[in-house]
Amino acid sequence: MSFVNYQSKEINCKVVYYGPGLGGKTTNIQHVYQKTNIDMKGEMVTLNTDNERTLFFDFMPLDLGEVRGFKTRFHLYTVPGQVFYEASRKLILRGVDGIIFVADSQVERMEENLQSYQSLVQNLEEQGYDHHRVPIVFQWNKRDLSNISSKEKMSKLLNSRNAPEFEATALRGEGVFESLKMITKLVLLNIKGGLD
Repeated sequence: MSFVNYQSKEINCKVVYYGPGLGGKTTNIQHVYQKTNIDMKGEMVTLNTDNERTLFFDFMPLDLGEVRGFKTRFHLYTVPGQVFYEASRKLILRGVDGIIFVADSQVERMEENLQSYQSLVQNLEEQGYDHHRVPIVFQWNKRDLSNISSKEKMSKLLNSRNAPEFEATALRGEGVFESLKMITKLVLLNIKGGLD
């Protein structure tokens, strides 16, 4: 849940990029970092262990306005995609305000997409979240490849709650900011609703 810093008049929100390994989470966050104005972002931090990598940085978007006189700062995180890092995934999800689920569009990766989404739901519920109430955006990544599932099939299998979804090719930056803008909008709407 968002953290309010009364001294700096900021609301800090946490957005987590979740999805299967090598699906494009890191590529998304690196693209956002590279394209964000240097004055509006913090330093990117990479936590490396022997087999996993977690990236995060914070930024203050220019065009989202204020919530009751408070500026918003978003902290973007990736989770390790591999199933055996479940404990890390759970830890990174703590305090989450919104999720971008990055699915790999390749036909042969659909089972991994499904497993990753089921793990997300389970991890949220174990931490006391109602997964239907956490803002989420689905990103169908790697749309430039030839052996991909249709967006309709991906939507049917993964997006039962009819959340916003975007086609993307993160390597080219396509769909990256569209996904991010939508999740920040949903998070802010959620915060404003909680303040009323």
